[in-house]
Parts: sequence; C-alpha cells; structure tokens
Amino acid sequence: MASLYFGGSFNPIHHGHLICSRAAAEAIGAENVVLIPSAQPPHKANAASMASANDRLRMCQLATADDAFFKVDSLELERAGPSYTFDTARILRKTDGQKIRWLVGADMLLDLPNWHRAEDLLDVIEFVAMARPGWNMDWSLMPARFQKLRDNLVTTPAIGITSTEIRLRVSQKRSIHYLTPQSVAGYIEQQRLYQSASAP
Repeated sequence: MASLYFGGSFNPIHHGHLICSRAAAEAIGAENVVLIPSAQPPHKANAASMASANDRLRMCQLATADDAFFKVDSLELERAGPSYTFDTARILRKTDGQKIRWLVGADMLLDLPNWHRAEDLLDVIEFVAMARPGWNMDWSLMPARFQKLRDNLVTTPAIGITSTEIRLRVSQKRSIHYLTPQSVAGYIEQQRLYQSASAP
C-alpha cells in the first residue's frame, strides 16, 4: 500500500482535515496520510492571515503526534520559491518510485486546470478528491484530460469546520476547543497566532 499525500496551507490544521483525509485514505486502501504544509502557497501569497511556515508545520506535527497513521513532511519548507505541487511531486516521485496519490478537496477541482503545469501534473500525480455527501458538479466544464478525475472521487464526512472560522474566533477571543486538537489550540494561544481579524 502506498501513502496518500495531502498538501495545503493548514492555517491552522483542524479536525476536518484529519477526519476527512483519514476517511479518504481508508477508502482507497492507503497505508497512511502524509501532510505536506506549503511554505509559500501560490494562491495565498503574502496573505496577512498566514501564520509562518514553521508555525504551520509545527501545528501539523502537534496535531498528529499521537497518531501513527499520519506523517508530516517538511520538504516544501526546504526549498525557496512558491510551493508548486508539481515540484513537490517530482521530488516525491524520485523517492517513492511510483505515481503519487495526492488528496484535494472536490471544491478545488474546477480550479485544478489552472495550477502550475497542470497538464504535466496528471502524468506524475493521481489525484484523489474528497467530496461531501451529495456533492456534484458539471464535469463538462473540465478540460477533457481532467474529466477522468470523476473516477477518483471519494465521499468523506461533512465536517463544518474551516481554518477561516478558527482564525476569526481567535481574533475575537472566542474558544476554538473541539475545532482543532487541543495541542494545536494551545500552540496558537502560546504563540499568539491569529490575534487580528483575518481575511478568508
């Protein structure tokens, strides 16, 4: 069994990330989930609400410290420039030796053809898309090569937690208990992250 890689800003990581990625991994028979926090997310460049890459990496490590099913890989923090998935996948391919299974939210599929070197990505990555129960989209809007991804959908639980909500609650001095692991909530408080109101 191979790993299922899950990249993202994780700003911060929360229970929705963990529950849904585990469900997706179990659905496809993956050995584990490898979280890859972005150093410089291309679509969120210079976002005022973005915690540092090291803080986001540390929160991923804290969130999964007691669960061997999850691994955390810092490889995107180890290179300069935007954290393009294509570059990450090429590095992983050299060590993994096979096509990389990469997890995305189904709501990101329509934007996928706009990703950096999107056509080339399909040659090195097998995308797995997490879809909430009842989710649907018009596949005719997708370029032909991307329409095959409809076969890679997995239904995951509908978890109504977002990183945006967590950041907003922190800025309003409201509790984030039960939205993210307690270790992450403690780290956010200790490091005084997300103190000012944040944009989505």
